[in-house]
Amino acid sequence: MSISRRKALTYAEEVIAVPRSRVTVTLHQRKEGVTLLHNRRALTKCYLNRSGMRSAVFMAQALGVTIPPLGRAVKAQVSTGVLWRAISISCLDFRRRESYVLLERLLEEAAMMRGTAIEGA
Repeated sequence: MSISRRKALTYAEEVIAVPRSRVTVTLHQRKEGVTLLHNRRALTKCYLNRSGMRSAVFMAQALGVTIPPLGRAVKAQVSTGVLWRAISISCLDFRRRESYVLLERLLEEAAMMRGTAIEGA
């Protein structure tokens, strides 16, 4: 049985409440969409729709990885600051133009925190 997005985000709040320099997360793509996991528990989900898949792509970019093929997973080690930004991106509604302004800022901050530069910046 699948966990709800609300319960996943509640767990995510617990994880990011304690600042850490390294948190191991797993980005897993299934037929329902993309799920971000920590210790095999869901932190957030991006559903299989236009806005959800945009969120998943940008969330992966914030984590410094790419979305794995269907049925596969990819791991990343990030700080809780980067994780907070990735989770925030997963909650954006890309049907609203304002989301892209927030997205740009969140991606820039995540890249700086990971110690990488964004192309074109």
